[in-house]
Amino acid sequence: MWTSGRMSKAKSWLGLGMSLYFCGLMDLTTTVLSVTPMPLKELEVHLSDKTHLHHRIKRSWVWNQFFVLEEYTGTDPLYVGKLHSDMDRGDGSIKYILSGEGAGIVFTIDDTTGDIHAIQRLDREERAQYTLRAQALDRRTGRPMEPESEFIIKIQDINDNEPKFLDGPYVATVPEMSPVGTSVIQVTATDADDPTYGNSARVVYSILQGQPYFSVDSKTGVIRTALMNMDREAKEYYEVIIQAKDMGGQLGGLAGTTTVNITLSDVNDNPPRFPQKHYQMSVLESAPVSSTVGRVFAKDLDEGINAEMKYTIVDGDGLDTFDINTDPSFQVGIITVRKPLSFESKKSYTLKVEGANPHLEVRFLNLGPFQDTTTVHISVEDVDEPPVFDPGFYFVEVPEDVEIGTTIQIISAKDPDVTNNSIRYSIDRSSDPGRFFYVDITTGALMTARPLDREELSWHNITVLAMEMNNPTQIGSVSVTVKVLDVNDNAPEFPRFYEAFVCENAKAGQLIQTVSAIDQDDPQDGQHFYYSLAPEAANNPNFTLRDNQDNTARILTRRSGFRQQEQNVFYLPILIADNGRPMLSSTGTLTVQVCSCDDEGDVMSCSAEAYMLPVSLSRGALIAILACIFVLLVLVLLILSMRRHRKQPYIIDDEENIHENIVRYDDEGGGEEDTEAFDIAAMWNPREAQTGAAAKMRQDMLPEIESLSRYVPQTCTMESNVHSYVLAKLYEADMDLWAPPFDSLQTYMFEGEGSAAGSLSSLQSVTSDSDQSYDFLTDWGPRFRKLAEMYGVTEGDGPLW
Repeated sequence: MWTSGRMSKAKSWLGLGMSLYFCGLMDLTTTVLSVTPMPLKELEVHLSDKTHLHHRIKRSWVWNQFFVLEEYTGTDPLYVGKLHSDMDRGDGSIKYILSGEGAGIVFTIDDTTGDIHAIQRLDREERAQYTLRAQALDRRTGRPMEPESEFIIKIQDINDNEPKFLDGPYVATVPEMSPVGTSVIQVTATDADDPTYGNSARVVYSILQGQPYFSVDSKTGVIRTALMNMDREAKEYYEVIIQAKDMGGQLGGLAGTTTVNITLSDVNDNPPRFPQKHYQMSVLESAPVSSTVGRVFAKDLDEGINAEMKYTIVDGDGLDTFDINTDPSFQVGIITVRKPLSFESKKSYTLKVEGANPHLEVRFLNLGPFQDTTTVHISVEDVDEPPVFDPGFYFVEVPEDVEIGTTIQIISAKDPDVTNNSIRYSIDRSSDPGRFFYVDITTGALMTARPLDREELSWHNITVLAMEMNNPTQIGSVSVTVKVLDVNDNAPEFPRFYEAFVCENAKAGQLIQTVSAIDQDDPQDGQHFYYSLAPEAANNPNFTLRDNQDNTARILTRRSGFRQQEQNVFYLPILIADNGRPMLSSTGTLTVQVCSCDDEGDVMSCSAEAYMLPVSLSRGALIAILACIFVLLVLVLLILSMRRHRKQPYIIDDEENIHENIVRYDDEGGGEEDTEAFDIAAMWNPREAQTGAAAKMRQDMLPEIESLSRYVPQTCTMESNVHSYVLAKLYEADMDLWAPPFDSLQTYMFEGEGSAAGSLSSLQSVTSDSDQSYDFLTDWGPRFRKLAEMYGVTEGDGPLW
């Protein structure tokens, strides 16, 4: 039978009844007894019932709880209790063994006496109880004398933990001017002691710092305002210290504290006020619209949304000339120019500005009014203004086939000042890097200087400048947007290289390829393409074309029975036309290869090398050989041509221009006054002389001077448009790939038409070669004999060569 030598609190209810219970059962064999509290009378009745039973029964004694206080600070092991078996005769033959949680580490047992001790410091907050098992063994044989029994050691709590604010320190806000009793925040302290045992964990709150502004509920920890009319503008921050004490706040209880930082949030209880009632400002008449004139400020002691301001102009003669906006960052009123100013029209303005709070609180309206006004006087200062364009923006539409030199728009600007200075126009070249346009310096006529191409650049945004002659620093500008309108100048074409294949076993009418086209033009009615076979392939016996009427076409076989041995590649020319005006067309080629296919139409081989080339020579090798032969032929022809050019004798030809040859003779010329022998204009500008037979004319013949290049329209020539002529020549010089890579002076001779005095030039004074006579050269002496022989007429009336 197990007994315990120490049951702590069990002693209080065990008493005499327990002793009688033990004595009455000494003659019975039991293993585990369960110790239960039982009144003495019930015990006697129970024992009386048991004594009349004559059969053996199994009884247990529940002694499974020990109690021990935590935080023992003594030096000796703490005695917990004693285990004892009724088989133990005190001779040491019984050995007690302890196992389970903490056995041997926290708790030890005397294997002879059964005394249990705690050898480590116990903390209920770390572990509240331990479950162990005890067993009695025969010391000699090791055989169990009693069945193993389980018991619990509970750690009894003491007040060894102070309350703690786990979430502290706290931060809270409460609106200023809040009524007394307004809840601010709730603080909570936690005590680690056992709340079910005594008052160790019963916490009471109190305020140590922060009175008389705030109070705290002793049970809930809710902090409330305790003073009315707390003004944020007077004091904004408060530091409140809250104490939590256990043992219900009694003497000897442990306490913990925390800090609560309380901030008074702002409310709109202060009206705005202008620190000055009159502002003096000035602005230049050249100030652009939306430019800043000055700032006004209404001071508000509040902050955030309560200090937001809205400024308006409520009166004055500048209501429609100036505007005012609120800077949201600094809450100042920014006065800006609403309309262009003119010193000549009006020299000063007066404004009445109001500043008001847009967000009001009804309970503080009695502190208002929440608005204020001030007066602003603005003086306009005179400046020399740049030229002004009218209108302020130009939009021009021009077809892409417009000819060079065509005037597309007249740009107009004027000096707004009283002096009204003269204006000179120019183009900001950074806005027209391609130099597509030119503006007349005096008239402002905007003209084309280069051919336009919508497909290359459909929009041009250029800036035209206007400068005062008397003050070059005064420059005005205007934007000119030029939209290049589409002209049908691009023929449709295939978007890629089309290559198809046809099987040798293909049948007539089989689709081999669907083709489409693209056109860089963009007609208003949309693109529509027409497909057909080129005229040279109209009667093609192998393939036919069907237009799908959806900008695509199908290529079909016209016959069956294609053979690689006969022809392995077909080139089918396809004519593609668009719907533009005029209609443009182009020819694309579809390459069709003849291939060997299986019965399902899958390509097996498209190579004809097995039928065309020897076994030992591949197609690549043959191409390489042919390329080498071609290069050798080109080199031979080049060498022969160079040798022939060296050996060619100089022969004076009737058709050659005399100024392209050198004639050696010893006679003295006529000096600088002799200007009739050569075409001086052609020598000034060699590009004027054409390379055909018509250009190889002598000076004594009627010269055909190309007054305008191919880029100048005939209408410009008839109108004597010098600008157009110069622009065309400039474009021609820019496009000349053989021009020297440095600046050069280009000299041209151009004479307008329509002069009442007629032409003053001698370039066209002769009508034909036969009308000009050079017989007078024979009268000039022997120095001009050679020229007389070259240009004169012999007695036989025949040419010299």
